[in-house]
Amino acid sequence: MLSPPPAPDRGLSPPCPALARRDRVAHVNPGDARAFFNRYGPMVHRRALSILGNDADAQEATQEVFIRALSGLESFDPRASLSTWMYRITTNYCLNKLRDAKRRRELFEQHVKPTAPRASTAKASTDLVALRKVLAEADTDQSTAAVYVYVDGMSHAEVADILGVSRRTVGNLIARFLEFAQGRLAPAQGGAI
Repeated sequence: MLSPPPAPDRGLSPPCPALARRDRVAHVNPGDARAFFNRYGPMVHRRALSILGNDADAQEATQEVFIRALSGLESFDPRASLSTWMYRITTNYCLNKLRDAKRRRELFEQHVKPTAPRASTAKASTDLVALRKVLAEADTDQSTAAVYVYVDGMSHAEVADILGVSRRTVGNLIARFLEFAQGRLAPAQGGAI
């Protein structure tokens, strides 16, 4: 009986021996974890920084993403790309962090009275805050697709591959996100986007 052909290489050499195994991973030794971090750490940090906009938050997110990835290795499908898997974990973690921050602000404003009016900030800073607020309030799939397309500059085909959906679905997600964002941003900008 013939054994199945090996999985396509995809141009990535295994970052560490534990991740190269096709069986379930019970434990990753410190050397393997270090190699894994050295290979994917910069990508994860850049991704977190582009979504969160703050280096301290991006560093915290990078650590949390690696903790989650290493503890969830058994769920990784070795036929997939590790970089795509790490990219997706990072995006989901950062979007959830934005949503959690929004909820904390809502609770704070609901239960604690502000003592002084807030000073206005520069328009660019205000726009960035508004964008992050829209991303936090939008549907998870829509905001994920929007970040991939508008922040990362990916094509609809690339996003479809990462999300495991069709290009048409990505287009629909982007259209719904834009409609949602225009509805949220238009009142703040005097009716014009």
